[in-house]
Amino acid sequence: MILAGLAGVALLVACANETMPEAGEGAALYAENCSICHGATGRGDGEFAKGLRPAPADLTAITRRYDGQFPRAHVLSVIDGYTRMDTPGENMPEFGLLLEGSTVPVDVGDGNLSPVPRPLAALMVYLESIQR
Repeated sequence: MILAGLAGVALLVACANETMPEAGEGAALYAENCSICHGATGRGDGEFAKGLRPAPADLTAITRRYDGQFPRAHVLSVIDGYTRMDTPGENMPEFGLLLEGSTVPVDVGDGNLSPVPRPLAALMVYLESIQR
């Protein structure tokens, strides 16, 4: 218990100068990296979407697919490529550059903070903001 508390304090100290990004920061990353397949509005209708199987996901309906709860940890895992080990044939590329840079403390949904690269956190915040 004490070790867990110390680990949490160490995380907060390491990320002390970093604040969570705003949705606008993630929107710029989305436009550069995701809109070609997922579309400008995130509904899976990008320029390359027609030729892809499976079709790109509707990113505005993530919360709906998870019973009204935005699954932060899952979304981060999908973007960074971790979950593609379990889904052969997945068309989504890995975004290694989103894993570089300073980290910010992100509550991934279980009340615990996890250090996440700022660009990856920004993209997650943007996706959370476009849920309908």
